[in-house]
Order: sequence, then structure tokens, then C-alpha cells
Amino acid sequence: MDRSVEKPADRRTLPRATALLGGLVLLVAVAVLSLGVGAHEVPPGEVLRALFHYDGSVDDHVIVRDVRLPRAVLATAVGAALATAGALIQTLARNPLAEPGVLGVTAGAGFAVTLGAGLGIAAGQGGQLLCAIAGSVVAALLVAAVGRSSPLRLVLTGTALTAVLSGVALGMRLMDPDTFDTYRYWSVGTLAGREQEPLTLPLLGIAICLAVALAMSRGLNALSMGEDVARTLGVDVIRVRAVTLVVITVLCGAATAVAGPILFVGLIVPHLVRRIAQGSVPWLLALSVVLGPVLLLVADSAARVLLPTGEVPVAIVTAFLGGPMLIWTVRKYGAGAL
Repeated sequence: MDRSVEKPADRRTLPRATALLGGLVLLVAVAVLSLGVGAHEVPPGEVLRALFHYDGSVDDHVIVRDVRLPRAVLATAVGAALATAGALIQTLARNPLAEPGVLGVTAGAGFAVTLGAGLGIAAGQGGQLLCAIAGSVVAALLVAAVGRSSPLRLVLTGTALTAVLSGVALGMRLMDPDTFDTYRYWSVGTLAGREQEPLTLPLLGIAICLAVALAMSRGLNALSMGEDVARTLGVDVIRVRAVTLVVITVLCGAATAVAGPILFVGLIVPHLVRRIAQGSVPWLLALSVVLGPVLLLVADSAARVLLPTGEVPVAIVTAFLGGPMLIWTVRKYGAGAL
């Protein structure tokens, strides 16, 4: 009897583990390739030598170690944060269209950082992070309070709040030339230049929240089957919901603080791995943590080479990828999924 129960689970575990291992290999390969992409091309072999046999007298080594490696680390952290936040929101709301940007969390963080810059309280990295987290929390609470009665209202409330906050933030930047000049690239989401700022605090916050999300995955797995089932299995539904909301807001707030609003990463990645996870929230989160950075590293690499005279903000690249994905999701799931 035990063998008959365990056998289907074993058959599901093997492809999941294979996909996770393949994702890790792909992440390493994409990261190495991204270190060589840019206005000055560096061959993969020279990238490896810069990483393991650094020579400060070689220009390629300095470019790889001092500029592109910190940027790749930043892209990895932001991609993992946004993808995991998207998977958590979709699980919590049981809505395939749920995404940090769609639900207003990212816009709330961006608005708070812009407001803080105008008031002079978000001059440093710490101030930006605190403002972004505060904005994410307020936006999440507002959307949850207004749209808690139905998933459709949740999405509509988040979309409306995103439009309002984005419009107000844009007006503030246009009225204040200094704020506009400081945040003109940040407002559309970019990794360019951000790798030179102190990143210890936001990266530590992202790492802690990713660990908490993975630790809570079993409780979320039970919650995804319904609150009654989760309570029967001994899950504290209120605590799981509250901690998950905190994790989502910190992940989005930290990612937005260091890179600006980058939409659709949290929508694309969970949909790419959902079939592999086959309804398992722990596997969904693990795969999102790995493949989120892959998507953002690819988008950032493309952003460096699309224009011959400069860089395209990475948020524009993810928008070109996420727009069709959003349309496909709506067509596949229909209004009934909302």
C-alpha cells in the first residue's frame, strides 16, 4: 500500500529535481555569458580567468570583476525576489494574474521612494529601502482591504492604484527637476549604475525573505488547497497569510529600492515553471528562485546590446516579454479564473 502511494510522488519528483538542476546549470551559464556582454565584449574564457585568476593590470579583468560581477549579483537578487514574490501572490490569491506590479505593490514602493526623494528623506540607500518597504506595505494593505471580497476586485483595485500612484509620482518628478534628474532612469527600472551603490542591506533583506518563503512553502502548499483543508492539516492560516504578505512586501520593496519598478518578472516566471511544479508550492518557489535571475540576466544582457549608442532600461525589455505573457494568460484562463 505504501509503495503504491509513494510511486506517483517519485515519478513527479524526478522531473522536478531534473528541472531544478537544469535551472541551476542554466543560471551559471547565463551569468557567465552576461559578464562578457556589453559595449566591450569579453570572451567567456577571459571571463573565467577574471573570476578565478584575477589580474588587476588586465582591463577585461577589471571590467568583469569591478563592474559586471556586482551587476550580475544585483540582477540575480532582484530576479529571485520578484519571481518569488509573484509566485507567493499567485498562491495566496489563487489568481493566475496576480503579480506584484499588477497588485500595486511595486507602484507603491516607487511612489514612496519618489516622495521620499522630494522630501529629502530618501537620499541614501537605507532611506530608499525604508521608503520602498513602507510604500509596499501601505499599497498592499490598501489593495487587500478594498479587494479582499473577490480576486477580480483585487486585480482591478491593484491596477487602479498602480495607475494613480504612477501618475502622481510622474507629476512630482516633473514639478521637481532635481527629483526628476535623480530618478529618471530609476523610475522605469534599470540596473545600470546601481551596482556601484552599497547593496548589503537590501541583498540581506532579500536573502532572509527568500529563506523564510522556502521555509513556509509547506504551509502555503496546504493553504493553496483551501483554508478548511489547511486548518485540518494544522496550519495557522492567519499567521501564514500575515507572514507571506510581509515577505512579499519586503521582497518587492527591496528590489524596487535598488533597481526601480520592474514589472512582469513575477508573472512570467511562475507561469513558466507551474507545469513543472505540478501544483507543489515548494517546487514552485524553488524553481522561481532559480529561474527568476535567469530571466532578468537575459533581459539585462539584451538591454546592453539592443541600442548601439547606449542601454535600454531593463524594465522595457521585461515589459516587451511580459505584455504578450499577460495576454496569453488572460486568453488561456479566461474571466472564470479571475
